[in-house]
Amino acid sequence: MKHIRYIFILINISLAFSILSCDRSKDVEKIHIGFSQAMTNDDWRRSMNNSMELQASMNPEIDLQIKDANYDVLTQIKQIDELIADSVDVLIVSPIQSKPITAVVRKAINASIPVLVVDRKTEGQQYTAYLGADNIEIGRNAAKEIIASNRKDSIRIIEIRGMAGSSPAEERTMGFQQVINQFKNAKIVAKIEGDWEKESIQESLRQLLNNDIKVDYVFAHNDRMAVGAWEVARELGIENEISFIGVDGLAGTNGGIQAVKDGILKATVLYPTGGDEAIKLALKILDNESIPKNNILSTTIINELNADIMNNQFEKINDQQDQMEEQLAAIKLQEELYYSQNNLLKITMALLAIILSLTVYSVYSIFAIRKKNRQLELTNEKVTVQRNQIEKIAKEIKISNEAKLNFFTGLSHEFKTPLTLILSSIESISDYAKEKGSRMGNEIELIHNNSNRLLRLINQLLDFRKIEDRNFNLKASKTNLYNFSKLIFQDFEREAMKRNIDFKLTSNNESLDIFIDRNLMDKVYFNLLSNAFKFTPDNGKIGVYIKDDESANIVKIHFKDTGIGIPSNEIDGVFQAFFKGSNNRKNSSGVGLHLSKEFVEMHKGNIEVESLHGTEFIVSLYKGQAHLDESEIISEQDLVDSNIIDFSSDQLIDDNYLIQAPSKNKEKYSVLIIEDNKDLSLFLKNKLQLEYDIHLSEGTDAIEKAFETIPDIILCDINLPDKDGFEICEILKKDLRTSHIPTVILTALGNKESYIKGLQSGADLYLTKPFSYSILIQSIKSLLYNREKLRYYFTSNIHKIEEINSFGDIEQKFISQLNTLINDNLGNSDYSVENLAENLTISRVQLYRKVKAIMGISISDYIGNIRLEKAKTMLENGSLTVSEIAYSNGFSSPNYFSTAFKNKYGISPAAFRKSV
Repeated sequence: MKHIRYIFILINISLAFSILSCDRSKDVEKIHIGFSQAMTNDDWRRSMNNSMELQASMNPEIDLQIKDANYDVLTQIKQIDELIADSVDVLIVSPIQSKPITAVVRKAINASIPVLVVDRKTEGQQYTAYLGADNIEIGRNAAKEIIASNRKDSIRIIEIRGMAGSSPAEERTMGFQQVINQFKNAKIVAKIEGDWEKESIQESLRQLLNNDIKVDYVFAHNDRMAVGAWEVARELGIENEISFIGVDGLAGTNGGIQAVKDGILKATVLYPTGGDEAIKLALKILDNESIPKNNILSTTIINELNADIMNNQFEKINDQQDQMEEQLAAIKLQEELYYSQNNLLKITMALLAIILSLTVYSVYSIFAIRKKNRQLELTNEKVTVQRNQIEKIAKEIKISNEAKLNFFTGLSHEFKTPLTLILSSIESISDYAKEKGSRMGNEIELIHNNSNRLLRLINQLLDFRKIEDRNFNLKASKTNLYNFSKLIFQDFEREAMKRNIDFKLTSNNESLDIFIDRNLMDKVYFNLLSNAFKFTPDNGKIGVYIKDDESANIVKIHFKDTGIGIPSNEIDGVFQAFFKGSNNRKNSSGVGLHLSKEFVEMHKGNIEVESLHGTEFIVSLYKGQAHLDESEIISEQDLVDSNIIDFSSDQLIDDNYLIQAPSKNKEKYSVLIIEDNKDLSLFLKNKLQLEYDIHLSEGTDAIEKAFETIPDIILCDINLPDKDGFEICEILKKDLRTSHIPTVILTALGNKESYIKGLQSGADLYLTKPFSYSILIQSIKSLLYNREKLRYYFTSNIHKIEEINSFGDIEQKFISQLNTLINDNLGNSDYSVENLAENLTISRVQLYRKVKAIMGISISDYIGNIRLEKAKTMLENGSLTVSEIAYSNGFSSPNYFSTAFKNKYGISPAAFRKSV
């Protein structure tokens, strides 16, 4: 077997050599030349391209890429950028216009790519070399031809220029004028700007000739425009009175030489394309040969004397080029044929060698390969299984860790709000118990309800651990399902009345008895109804519908609401532990539905969920007791834990515990409470409304409410439905309308990072739940007192506050800007509050509220005080009369000024000046 393997290896080596020898030729390093052509819609450009391609075909190592810009500067810049990106070895450019192309040519030079500019130059000569005819000399030759051929005393000439901004047009004009200006009898009577095409100049020339302008010669910068000028003259019947001279001198039916022969043109100046010379020059550049900066192609005048000779020469050159192309094509075809036959022979020999080697090796290889493949398959299967197991375990661990972290975080948040309400209510009871006849019903209810809520959360945590350890034992007893449901239904009726929720309980068989564990099913009911109330907005609908299917052994209990629903792609994960919907902005532990499913399945039942315009949970339970073990049934009923206190009354919000009714007339500070927990929000409102005007927001409209009311202080939670408290605080502190308002953050987040983030967002105070109501009320008073001190400073230094950032405060900047605007318009009695608000880019109402909050006075009084302070200073130090001082400070009359001054200082302006 080893000998066979060695033979096979030798055969493969020989085969590899034979295949390698099939290469058509030795690898030749290619030379990549990129050419950006201005356009290809005229014969002169096409002739240039043909010359380049022919010269390149004679050098097999050259890879020539020609891009046509179609006379569009932006397209040409883009194409040159592409050639630079392709890292061509040499870049050849024929610019449409000089100035726009200069930058991209410089870019190529900076990228170490040699640049050969042909036909037209770019500005600054930042290129490797230029190839083309001397356009100044072309202009001179055209002028000399006109002078030499003229037989008249005076010469009147029209010059038709090429495209403005191109170097050929500028240089041909320069050379033409140099000669014409030397002869006093020669005069350029008109110039027409063209774009190298005859259509661009015909209308302008027609208008000139129709105005009876006398013309002897027309010099056009190329043959196409010259022929176009002749066509206009022919239309007017004066083609024999004018001689036409062009530039290019191309051969062919449409070329300038033919036009001379046909008598259309007097003469044409030869402008060689230089296509083949461009390729030769590019090769010299790559070979590091020394070449001049400017490579000038020779030119000559073609007229009726030498037109036939030039035409014959060009035709012979074209014939030679055609013959060369045919010969090159034939050589290339022969090469293709040779290499294909040679390769076919080698491939045939290689195939024969392969067939022989495979014949010898096939027996060995078929068994060896099968054995190896089987081993590889087994190994791959093991690796795949192990990898999938590792990935699954890692994913499960990650999800479990994240879910448990979220669970305990959410649970801690759930604990802290009830604790706040309980502790604050207890403080309140302690304070008001001393008052005779005080009613504590509302706060006692808060204590009771939130104590039960806290107990349920703790029990839920314990139940989850029991479910994990499978330590639950079912204790089912015969129970009237409707009465059991109604008992729990009553616990939620008061919440439904408070929020105007349409809450219903119905059954098609109120006498139905089934066997259930009342404690466990009580938890199922409470979990499902708590979720319904949590996610259903005010004025919504929640219903419990018991449907007994008499034809089957099943009863179904439907819990239906009109809440936010569950995203369709998340329905399958609803009953997983620690689940939290993507649209759920509220704190939750995420185990309630998981426990509910476990408790229902312990009854051998089933729970399903549907979500369309709200959410509907359907609990299916068996009737009778055949589905239960004897150990799971108890004869005595196991009572449900329910310490129900009847708080029902028509007065849902009890305000009678206040010492006195809130004042309706006295002006009070206003407080905006941003809190999504309605119990806490209403509790704070009831406690604070005796001393403050209260505004409430559940979080979604917090910023709009702050802009609308401009409160004196803001109390804000962190975990809110839309933006969190940090974002809200930061937005309000950065807005001129609300930046002055003290903000207190109330939150369950007590870690150092959250505390720092709260202060960074601009909060003035950070209180964690559970907080003391006494500390809260004292903090509010302290913040308002400090705001009053700042207000006193501002009002005591009205016109002295000028330095911006002296306190590093946005209010400082606002007051400084306000004072600047007032002082700049102090003498303008027509400058109104509306004008001031417009200059500050806020509304008049917001300006009033802002100044009132900072200064304690209206904006009108503030402006008046500044005027009076300025006037007082001028009375003390100035020499102006009282009337002049009044008008210079914006008072409409001296009498009004005197009255205002006396009302403020208790003395008239004149008397005050005498007393100084």
